[in-house]
Amino acid sequence: MTKKEFMKKIGRTKKDLLEGFVGILKDKKISYCLVGGLAVNAYAEPVVSLDLDVVVIVDKLEGLLSSLAKGHKIERYANSVNISSRFSDLRIQIQTDPRYQDFIKRAVYKEVLGYKLPVAGIEDVLQGKIWAAEDGTRRLSKRQKDFADIARLVETKKELLSLVPPLLREKIGL
Repeated sequence: MTKKEFMKKIGRTKKDLLEGFVGILKDKKISYCLVGGLAVNAYAEPVVSLDLDVVVIVDKLEGLLSSLAKGHKIERYANSVNISSRFSDLRIQIQTDPRYQDFIKRAVYKEVLGYKLPVAGIEDVLQGKIWAAEDGTRRLSKRQKDFADIARLVETKKELLSLVPPLLREKIGL
């Protein structure tokens, strides 16, 4: 079973939401990169996730959302826009926090879910996870996953430990 087939199976995908989303990004020439758990998977031992976190160039966001309006559910939150489809359990979360914008410039192409996609650099992925782990408004279960993702990245590249704030290191047990 290929990675794409695996993702389609666990995501109960009738239509490939990721392929359609990436196709629109390419057609509209929208710069983007993956951040979040699936970006961690590009650098560390993968874990299953149905959430695809991306950042897109801010001035193209509304055009992208217009293209997705038909056939997709779009929900806006303080620092993200979530996109889902009745044809897939995969959820796409577009980060709108401006701190993520520079990640796009430093992205590298990696294989994720059987696709070659731009992924934030490993240091940027770690920084995003640190921001998420330190965000006291996030659910504890989400923050616990962020802690685990930080540990996975540090296990992959020991030099990253110096980028993790001491209090967070202590919380995680690093």
